[in-house]
Amino acid sequence: MLSISEKTFTKNVLESPIPVLVIFTAPWCGLCKIIHPLLLQFQVQCSDRIKLVEINAEQNFKLSNTYRLKSLPTLLLIENGIVKQRLEEFRSREDLRLALESIQIGYNNSYSGKIDNLKFTG
Repeated sequence: MLSISEKTFTKNVLESPIPVLVIFTAPWCGLCKIIHPLLLQFQVQCSDRIKLVEINAEQNFKLSNTYRLKSLPTLLLIENGIVKQRLEEFRSREDLRLALESIQIGYNNSYSGKIDNLKFTG
C-alpha cells in the first residue's frame, strides 16, 4: 500500500485518474493493524479500478484537519478531488468488510458497474 504525505497528496489523490481510497491511520492504532490485511486484499482485487493509499494522521496534521478526522481508521473514497464516501468508526474487521462492500455497491450504482463481484474472506 502506498504511503503518502501532505507533499504528495495532490498528485497521488486529488489528481489521480482513478478513484482513490485513502486510509488515515496512526502507529498506535490497533484496529488499523487488524484491518490492514483486509485492505491489502481489497487492493489486490481493485488495483486497476481504485487506488489505495495510506496516510499517517499524526504526521500529516493539515490533512487530518482538512478532512476533519474524528476517529482512526478513517477511509475516504476520493474521485476527481471530491470525497464520494466517508467510512469511519469501525469496531471490527467485519465492520470494514461491510464498508468495503458498500463502496462496491456505491461505485456500481454511481459509476456504471465497473467493480464486479468483490469477495472478502476473513
